[in-house]
Amino acid sequence: MQFPQDEDLHRHHVGNLNQADALLFGRVTYEMMEAAWRPPAPTEARPDWVEPFARTINAAKKYVVSSTLERVDWNAELVRGDLAKAVQQLKREPGKGLFVGGVKLPLALTELGLIDEYEFVVQPRLAGHGPTLFAGLSKHVDFKLVSRLEFGSGAVAMRYEPRR
Repeated sequence: MQFPQDEDLHRHHVGNLNQADALLFGRVTYEMMEAAWRPPAPTEARPDWVEPFARTINAAKKYVVSSTLERVDWNAELVRGDLAKAVQQLKREPGKGLFVGGVKLPLALTELGLIDEYEFVVQPRLAGHGPTLFAGLSKHVDFKLVSRLEFGSGAVAMRYEPRR
């Protein structure tokens, strides 16, 4: 599904990626991002202002949680075994932290209490289909709003911390 293109939102995403030492993706998100952003660039023309995001995500260190992939590249490393232990170890490493994307992996990490901050971007479009974030979550998670940012396209990014 494509959303209205928004230069400010792309710039915001670049800022988010730059605030992390690495990206943590599940297999599906990794493969989707790789197909969209790994050089050589897709053949369809894209605006020049998308290039900073492309450069940033290409350069980023990536960890991929998967039990089915045999290997990854694109500056990536496989994460296997006990998810809680693996992510706790990554979080203990010095630096700015991890950026997590996807649908299933954030659900699993929420269940484990391993996400320190959430950002939800609400797009000005009803889809009526597609994956549902946090479907099947076994417990309520209450949040404290940390920031809210509205973009020219009408998208709104809301950042929350879980109340502990």
